[in-house]
Amino acid sequence: MGYWDVETDADTSSLVHSWQTAGVWTKCGSRCYFVCSYGNVAPVAQSVILRLSDHNLTDRGTGLPDGPGLDTISIYHAQRKAASQMKITVVLLIFLVLFSPISLAQDYAQMSLPDGAIARFGKGWIGRIVFSPDITRVAISGPIGIWLYDTVTGQEVDLLTGQPDWVHSVTFSSDGRTLVSGSADSVYLWDALTGEHKGTLTTPSGGVYALAISPDGTTLASGGGDWDNFTVELWDTVKGEHKGTLTRYIYMPILAFSPDGATLASSPEVVGAVSVWDTVTGQRKHLLREGPTEVTALAFNPDGTILAGGSLDSVYLWDVLTGEPRGRLTASSSSVQSLAFSPDGATLAGGSRDATVHLWNVVTGEHKGTLTGHKGEVIGLAYSPDGSTLASGSEDSVYLWEGENVKRKWTFTGHTGMIDCVAFSPEGQMLASGGSTGDKIARLWDIKTGEQQQVLTGHTRSIGSVAFSPDGATLASASYDSTIRLWDVKTAEQKQVFTGPKDCGTIWFSPDGATLISGSWHNMCLWDIKTGEQQQVFTGPVGRIDSVWFSPDGRMLAGGRDKDAMYLWDVKTGEQQRVFTGHTEKVDHVSFSPDGQMLASGSSDNSVRLWDVKTGEQKQVCTGHTEGVENVAFSPDGRTLASGSWDKTVRLWDVKTGEQKRVFTGHTGRIEGLAFSPDGTALVSAGGDGTMLLWKIAD
Repeated sequence: MGYWDVETDADTSSLVHSWQTAGVWTKCGSRCYFVCSYGNVAPVAQSVILRLSDHNLTDRGTGLPDGPGLDTISIYHAQRKAASQMKITVVLLIFLVLFSPISLAQDYAQMSLPDGAIARFGKGWIGRIVFSPDITRVAISGPIGIWLYDTVTGQEVDLLTGQPDWVHSVTFSSDGRTLVSGSADSVYLWDALTGEHKGTLTTPSGGVYALAISPDGTTLASGGGDWDNFTVELWDTVKGEHKGTLTRYIYMPILAFSPDGATLASSPEVVGAVSVWDTVTGQRKHLLREGPTEVTALAFNPDGTILAGGSLDSVYLWDVLTGEPRGRLTASSSSVQSLAFSPDGATLAGGSRDATVHLWNVVTGEHKGTLTGHKGEVIGLAYSPDGSTLASGSEDSVYLWEGENVKRKWTFTGHTGMIDCVAFSPEGQMLASGGSTGDKIARLWDIKTGEQQQVLTGHTRSIGSVAFSPDGATLASASYDSTIRLWDVKTAEQKQVFTGPKDCGTIWFSPDGATLISGSWHNMCLWDIKTGEQQQVFTGPVGRIDSVWFSPDGRMLAGGRDKDAMYLWDVKTGEQQRVFTGHTEKVDHVSFSPDGQMLASGSSDNSVRLWDVKTGEQKQVCTGHTEGVENVAFSPDGRTLASGSWDKTVRLWDVKTGEQKRVFTGHTGRIEGLAFSPDGTALVSAGGDGTMLLWKIAD
């Protein structure tokens, strides 16, 4: 993001940031306008959002649909305040392209938010990556829906949500106008340009893990099911009718249509074999057994005469008409995850699990080259219609190649694994999150922009808890790798490592910031922040300590365990003061009220309970969740309690009456973490879907 000083009427060319045509300033009365025109970029016209404030001009690139042969013109105007202050404030930015309306792309943090949410942090992990036929867009399936990106700018174009579960698969129609996505028990059809939901196909039970659409767009093949019962289904997309079931599969199917749509290839009905089907009769034409031990990708060449199948270390070729082997292409040292033929059929590209792309001459079998740069396995490949550009996508980035040269590249940001925990900074300007399996990273996020500010790496297993020090300068992260790490919030440097607590999953700073409490198997440990030494070990309950919390005055400690009780300890003496019983299953989380007079607990028995700290008396039982309660958090004024559950909901409760005040829905995974903003106006929830949602609580 660039910034320019506009205090003086400087040469306007200095304001141009990667623009093909410079803009000009103009003035009408007291209003100031900036007009900029853009050339079209293959074939997406680019726009730049300008924000004028406090002498700064900010640019943010976004992708817009192409107009009818015209350049896009964006006009921004601002009302000047007192000349002595020299401040410019944005009031309006809009339009125009003749003959077709254009709307500016939103910040991704604001896209497709559920009711009650005001921002989203993180995008969930990456499932499948597919390119549109003209490779101008890339679609990514994940736990919250489908992200659409402009392949030239790397900007988010849209987020398609609404399917009942995680989106496992996605594909474009051959004309690029329709996007098809598969989820649990359903397939959604979308208008790829507008994002409008066009229709739903109800599939047999289980997730839809593979999709292929015929070139004419009339037939859809979906592969999925339960773990012991996978099938391939054929659908009439025009009528929305089920055409038939091909056969049962031992693993999740891989699918590919021939260019004329008359043939469908699928695997694995039999280990290491590929079935070739007649899509009209539903009869199998060939069962290709010779070659791979495991099929990982399938692709037809442009004239439909050759079928390529990726395997653990090679690509196998078959003659589609006869079913006979045509050769074996080698070079990759790991499994080939994606395949794409060039439009002339002369070159085959293969994306590998080792983060490389291999190129082969299809006629001679010669290995032509290896493209490197990705950091994750390459799971998406596509050629441009003229064959001049190859697009490759991995879990970290998109590359556009001309031959073996990089034409353009950009990195995915915001996509994470499951988020296990979340915390607000004391001043409320930043969020911290901790990653689960497959991520193992702590992240810092800017509340205002939704952008990821810092990435904190070092843990080798999932992070169970993050906590800011009271002064906000330090972040602590606790991991199941048996370490606690302290980080400098500004520099992201690791300041200290505490080792020893086995499978440490919960931490909390004392109110004065001098000590840190950790909970793990069988005990809790009190750590001196300066020395890193253990000051005290609290023992007593048998079982795992799943949650710990300091009282506001720092004198008491509360802990919940993997049984059905909570415990209270005296920090100074280490003695156990009280046991709270009443839950019927394990206590997953505890929290002190701001005045220290009450304790809240969430349990696997689906209930939230409120307790009097002095007497141990149970004050309220809050019911409504349909699955276990993972998190509880008091509002800063102590009047509201928030709870998050495996049922994917966040609920607000009146502390005095125990009545449910509100229910927030929008996560597609269980709620892993909750935290109120310091001023109590917002609540953040971390989900197993790899995102955090910021909910508006009060003005």
